[in-house]
Amino acid sequence: MQYQLADAEARVLILLDTFYPTAHALRKQSRLEHLVLTSPADFLPPVLRVLYRIAQWRSRQAESHFRQELRADQTLHAMYPLMETSGGETRAIDTSLVPLEAADLAVLQYTGGTTGRPKGAMLTHRALLANALQTRVWFPGVRDGMEVMLCVAPFFHAYGMTAGMNVSILVAATMVLFPRFKAKEIARSIRREHPTLFPGIPTMYLALLHQTSRHSADFGSINYCISGAAPLPAQVQTDFETITHGKLVEGYGLSEAGPVTHCNPLTQERRNGSIGLPLPDVEAAIVDQETGKSLPTGVVGELVVRGPNVMRGYWKREQETAAALRDGWLHTGDLGRMDEDGYFSIVERIKDVIIASGFKVYPREVEEVLLRHGAVKQAAVVGLADAYRGETVAAFVVLKEGQSGSEALRRELILWCERELTAYKVPKLLEFRTSLPLSLIGKVLRRELQAKSLPPEGAGR
Repeated sequence: MQYQLADAEARVLILLDTFYPTAHALRKQSRLEHLVLTSPADFLPPVLRVLYRIAQWRSRQAESHFRQELRADQTLHAMYPLMETSGGETRAIDTSLVPLEAADLAVLQYTGGTTGRPKGAMLTHRALLANALQTRVWFPGVRDGMEVMLCVAPFFHAYGMTAGMNVSILVAATMVLFPRFKAKEIARSIRREHPTLFPGIPTMYLALLHQTSRHSADFGSINYCISGAAPLPAQVQTDFETITHGKLVEGYGLSEAGPVTHCNPLTQERRNGSIGLPLPDVEAAIVDQETGKSLPTGVVGELVVRGPNVMRGYWKREQETAAALRDGWLHTGDLGRMDEDGYFSIVERIKDVIIASGFKVYPREVEEVLLRHGAVKQAAVVGLADAYRGETVAAFVVLKEGQSGSEALRRELILWCERELTAYKVPKLLEFRTSLPLSLIGKVLRRELQAKSLPPEGAGR
């Protein structure tokens, strides 16, 4: 927060009162001029308001502290009364309307920072509206005013903002909101609220599979799911469709494009491992990383895109903007290929490719093999520095409940990979973990895995 507030030169921060102590501590290191606090209790009937505050003991502590300072600090505001005041009051923020153009900056969408320092992608009003329209037309048969959208992907993430919030508003869908993902709570909500649309990420679908039986009709209301933010394992896709009888397809996007650029059609047979076709008005190509020239069908190169949803550039980063936006094309930093039918597949992020003894190893390919083993729940593969090979293929595995991380199972997983993969792609190191480090959206933080040393020579080989 401190980094983003400083980088964005933010002057006003709107937040839940439970986060007030954090914001208060950050004020001295930022340019913040105003804090606007709110609480769900502000919008509840009187009885429920009292019950909510009793249930939220920590919130009441923060609120009490906030209320005391509110009376003395002219830069601290309660959102609910502020919304009812005119812009002319001395302690209120000026709420007069400001003329806007479609090309004006709407959002600084910070990148995930899974491989480096987050950058603020400058998304315009036109870009956000375009991407909401592009995503909406991809849902066949969506009925305006009649859908129920399960909103679990956080709105601070580009995918949650567009596929969850903006598309819901566009189609007047009922929004079932959750501030964080807890599988048991989400499963109960699906049974109670009967959502029809569920944009999520692979780890969410995987967690929900453990909350219901294979033949359960509990999730039968779900018609369409688009998985984004991370690669969708084929087994997760199959199992979730079996339970819901709906469609779960993989899409693709990045913060710099609002974010959605590709998706598999919801009306056709799925293609495992493909991110699908470009959305309407999105142009996409596979180019040589060095020359920028288009590559033939089936050849791996960098995915580039252009369209009305693409960012204006990176906030205060001219050099990075020039590297990402070239001749009107956004260079995604992802390696991919296109087949003869125009379907695209992502092979790997350029920064994640492992160079082992001069050979390229794509972590996703190795992860897919590990995930097909019956004992494996999650898997992440990274390259670790190696004096002999340059990089060594290292696998981090989370086992399914009831499985034990024994040496025998470790050898079994290595042999499993040897049967399925070329020799140089087989993990030379394999470590069992109880969990993998994830970003707030659920992406594996590979840099954290690389930063932590594996067992010494001989262990885990």
